[in-house]
Amino acid sequence: MHDGFVDIHCHILPGIDDGSPDWETSLAMARMAVEQGTRTIVATAHQLGNFAQNRGDTIRQLTELLQQLLDEQQVPLQVLPGGDVRIEDQMLALLGQGDVLSLADLRQHVLLELPHDLYFPLEGLLEDLQRAGMVGILSHPERNQGILRNPETVAPLVEAGCLMQVTAGSLMGSFGSQSQRLAERMLSEGLVHFVATDAHGITSRRPLMRRAFDRVVALTDEETAEELCSVNPGLVAQGKSVSAGRRAVPGKGWKQWFSRRKAG
Repeated sequence: MHDGFVDIHCHILPGIDDGSPDWETSLAMARMAVEQGTRTIVATAHQLGNFAQNRGDTIRQLTELLQQLLDEQQVPLQVLPGGDVRIEDQMLALLGQGDVLSLADLRQHVLLELPHDLYFPLEGLLEDLQRAGMVGILSHPERNQGILRNPETVAPLVEAGCLMQVTAGSLMGSFGSQSQRLAERMLSEGLVHFVATDAHGITSRRPLMRRAFDRVVALTDEETAEELCSVNPGLVAQGKSVSAGRRAVPGKGWKQWFSRRKAG
């Protein structure tokens, strides 16, 4: 059994983007996460795009202050700095300068965000990151409108070495049935490497990992759920390698449902 969830995508830092608006909310999000069984959060403030003003040092300082607050309040949660990085031309240079953050600020994994309504090829960027010693993790592909229009985009990206992070809420239907179906399909085909909350607050888009973990167990098995919610994100938090490519997944859940529908 896992020793706690690790959430590599969470907008818990106060007043820096469209996530937590203040310290009170950040503290409440942390307590909610701990109640769910989360032990580590990578605080991924938006960077570039509409949040070009968010600098690496600001994120580092806010993360340190939040950790101090959690320690003072005896909330048993580790918080690490990171970025939810909109893909733009200057991204690689800013990563090199440390002004755009990798996950846990360890220069190993970069959380990549596409524009919500479109997809564009990422193979060249993945190669550039690899040359720089880093690996791209695509944030919530199941919610991207371009990928939803062409789900066959996902498998070649995974084969090219891209890691995939699905949102916990997508598995619960929080982002609509289409995103839920794609998340479940990706899971059944071994195309998911991480489940993360992408939490933004305490009333909606909350840091709820437990239900998603249980859903992954129901669709696959406990070993898969532990790998996606604890083991793999834990490796990212330590700056260690995560196995790329497809993962072998037990043939139940979505595949069984699809087989029953086809047979019927």
